[in-house]
Parts: sequence; structure tokens; C-alpha cells
Amino acid sequence: MVKRETDLFRATMDAAQVGIFVMARGRFLYVNPYMRSLFGYAEADFIERLGPYDLVVAEQHERIAEQLARRPGGGAVETTEFTGRRQDGSLFTMSVLGMPSRFDGRVVAVGTVIDISDRKQAEQRIRELADFDALTGLPNRRLLHDRIEQMLAAAERDKHGAALLFLDIDHFKRVNDSLGHSVGDDLLCALAQRYVKVVRRIDTLARLGGDEFIILLPEVNAAAAADVARRLLEIAASPFSVGGHALTVTSSIGIALYPQDGKDIDTLLKNADTAMYKAKELGRNTFQFYSSEMNMATLERLMMESNLRQALTEEQFVLHYQPLVSLQNGEIVGVEALIRWLHPTLGTIMPDRFIAVAEDSGMINPIGDWVLFEACRQAQAWIDEGLQLRTMAVNVAPVQFRQAGFVEMVAGALSATGLVADCLELELTERTVMHDAEFTLGTLSALKRMGVSLSLDDFGTGYSSLAYLKRFPVGKLKIDRSFVMDLESDADDQAIASTIVSMGRSLRLTVLAEGVETAEQLALLRKMGCGMVQGFHYSRPLAAAEMTELLRRQPFLHRD
Repeated sequence: MVKRETDLFRATMDAAQVGIFVMARGRFLYVNPYMRSLFGYAEADFIERLGPYDLVVAEQHERIAEQLARRPGGGAVETTEFTGRRQDGSLFTMSVLGMPSRFDGRVVAVGTVIDISDRKQAEQRIRELADFDALTGLPNRRLLHDRIEQMLAAAERDKHGAALLFLDIDHFKRVNDSLGHSVGDDLLCALAQRYVKVVRRIDTLARLGGDEFIILLPEVNAAAAADVARRLLEIAASPFSVGGHALTVTSSIGIALYPQDGKDIDTLLKNADTAMYKAKELGRNTFQFYSSEMNMATLERLMMESNLRQALTEEQFVLHYQPLVSLQNGEIVGVEALIRWLHPTLGTIMPDRFIAVAEDSGMINPIGDWVLFEACRQAQAWIDEGLQLRTMAVNVAPVQFRQAGFVEMVAGALSATGLVADCLELELTERTVMHDAEFTLGTLSALKRMGVSLSLDDFGTGYSSLAYLKRFPVGKLKIDRSFVMDLESDADDQAIASTIVSMGRSLRLTVLAEGVETAEQLALLRKMGCGMVQGFHYSRPLAAAEMTELLRRQPFLHRD
């Protein structure tokens, strides 16, 4: 009777179209043919040799151990999903259901294994249809709303800005009407593939419907949002080959910023849509901010950045020079080189309008290198003419100073122009010097060993440590113009300027006051014991030819 029951059990299990197993002490005692074929092992490989750990990916072994620990008999009472690993290494999703039982007088676990990969793929497809656009594969309107809510919640929590871009393809209806909807659909897919290359991993590119796309940009400011919009326009500019047709398309983009243009989904979408229509009114193939004031500021910045890249190659930069005058006798002992941008249509652009843009766009290094080489060249030209010039002072931007190879670049400029090192004075702001003071000390020391003079610009506006100031090989302190401007009437400015002069003299440093415009300021500085000045009282910055004449005449010598 027992044999007949056993034979009946095996015949039934062998015919089953699900995997069936009997397991004890972590090893399989029986597996049916379906389970063997499911994992690709022969019966001899399974029995008493393999256990559940051998059939599941390593990342899920801890889950198996937890279940076995809770059920000393090896059984399970709930269905659990695992990632199965076949003998050939391929993976699939399986559902495992087990329960305790007895087999040949032993406590065992009897269970089933079902391959649910098809069901999982179907569920994933259902989710994709619910959350993603069927044509382009991008997030659809439903998922977009979820992403916007997450972005706004994070922006409010972390006090970050964010941007929403509303992009609409210009004249897309013409493509559908003239070439058919299938070509239009292929064009939308091709555009989506290009747009994906522009956004970051934390951004969201979604298709709102038709030819409308939305781009969510968390943790960005207006300039960064404008840069993304510009690149979206550029990347779509080259022709597409779709359905045997060469097509060129443009788009219009509206930008709404969080929180100034809206703090909720509906407001941001509405305002970005409004800005997009402004872009269309302006002729398409452009972008607009919802705020007109933002448009003006950002577009000017983008124009400045774009033109900066041409300015160097087209030789639009020039240097002007302002004399550095000794208060001992009125001699012009040096000059400070000051850059000017001679724009072909905008005229002369002063550095306070473009230096910050150059720093943010990465252009400050090549511009700064050009200034250094040109200043050294001009200084040597004056010396070759027999003019007395002890110092050519050149401002160094923080980013330029911290670039790799800065010391070598300075050495190259001196070598290429023939200027002796002690004629060159590099001006660094107090903040530049104090940023990573130990690194700065090494660079300054290398420059000093080369023979280059060093000056601390804008002194008094930063946060210098006197201990570091004592260690830095600086030869000159420049009193910032903000302390000189009201020197005649402001007792605090007088006290600050006098303190800087006294400090400099105590440390055996030359002190120069910049921004000197009146005889009264000059008299006070001379009384304090200030050694040098520069400013409009003596001369505005001059072009090289005018500065040549001033150096030749020395008109301030023994004048005061």
C-alpha cells in the first residue's frame, strides 16, 4: 500500500507543470522534472547536493536565511518572490510557496516554484503604459505631475531654486499635414533622443502631449536654466533624416522659475506656457523667461558669454594703464594693467561687466593669461625705449591663481617677453590669498623665489589672519578704494586707513592707496605716511600710447 502511494505521489508530481520540491536540512530530497528543467540541472545534481542558496541570487541569501531561521522545519507559509539563477547563469523571477510536512518519517519542507517572469513583464508594461508616453518612452503627464511635486517639495525643504521649461516645436503641424503623422511621430522620437542628451540624470524630460515637452530642472538658478534652454535649441538645429526626408525644425521655450514665478504645479505650467508664447511672438527658435526683467539680465549675460569666446581670437581686448605714483617725490614708479573690451557694436565694456561672466564660463584663465603676456610685453617695450619703469602690476583672478601650472605660466610669460621678474608685480585680493592658505603660501613662495613681487589688493575688505599675513611673502598692501572715497569726512575710514598704513610699515611693507581723487585725500594719506597712491587725482587709466608719453614726461615729479 505504501509503495502504491509513493508511486502515485511521484507520478502526480512528475506530471505537474510547476516546480515541486521536497527539502530537508537545506538540501533537496526530491525535485520534479519541471523544476529540473526550470533550473537546467540534472536530477543527480539536485538531490542531496543543491539547496535554496544555490538557486537564488546572492543578494537575496539573507532573506532565505531569515525565513529558514523562523521555521526550524524548513517550511514557509507565505508566497515569496525571489530572483532565480539557472545553471547557465540566466535569471528569472519566481514565486515560491512552501509548507512543513513529513516525508519518510522526517520533517521536511514541501513547496512549489512558479516562473512568473511573463507576469512581471506584463505588470511592468502596464506600469509603463500608465506612467510613460507610448511613442517616445518619456514620462507622460501623470508621471510628470508626480515628479513636479517631488521637485517642489525638495526645493522648499532645501531652499533651492528650480525651473520648469515648456518646449513647443515650431510649425510642427506642417510636418503632419504635408508628410503624414508617421513621419511626425518619427520626428518626435528623434527629437526626444536628442533632448535626453542635454538634461542631467536628476532632471526630468517629459512629453506633455502632441509636440509639447516639459523639462524639470531641480537645484538650478536662472543662468543655468537659460543655458539648458540654449543647448536644447542648439541640439535640434542640425537636420533630421526621417522617413527619407531631411527635416530642420526649431522650437520655442518658456521658462518659469521656482519660487518667484510660482510655487505650485498649475502656476508654474501656466507661466511657462505664457513665456513660451512670448518666445513664439518674438520670431520662434528662442526662449523667454516668464519675467521680462529676468529676460533682459539673462540674455545680456548669455550674449556676453557667447561674445567673450570670440573676443580673444578676434583681438578685441586691450590694456589700459594707470600710473602708480610715489608720494616721496611724485615719480611714476609703475603702472597697473587694466583690461578693456572693445566690442565692435557695444563699444568699450569695462571689466566689472564681464569678469564675473568670464569666471563663471571658464574663460577667465585664457583671458588672464593674455593679460599677463601682454602686460609683460608692453613693460619690456617701455624699458627698451629707455623709459624708467620699476613695476608692471597685473591683477590675478582667484580661479586663474588656483589653476594648475600657474607658476609655470608666469615663468613662461617672463621668458617669452624678456621682462626681468622683479619688474612684474602680481596683485591678489585678500580673499584669494586666504582661500586654502597653506596651498596659497606654497604658490606665493614659488613666485617670490622666481623674483616676482606680490601685492595684496583690496586690503581691509576680507578676513586676513595677521599670522598668515606675516608668513606670506607679500611686499605691498593696497588700501581699498572704499576706505579712501570718504576719507575727508569719515572718521572710521581715516582710522582704518591709518591702521593699515601703520601695520604695513611695521611689517616693512609698501602701502598704496587706490582710488585717490582729491587733493584732500592725498594730503591725509601723506600725513599718515602712505608710500604710494593711484587714482584720478593723477590720471585715469590710459591707452599704451598715452601712457608712454606720461612716463616720458613724468609730470608729477616734485609737483606736490
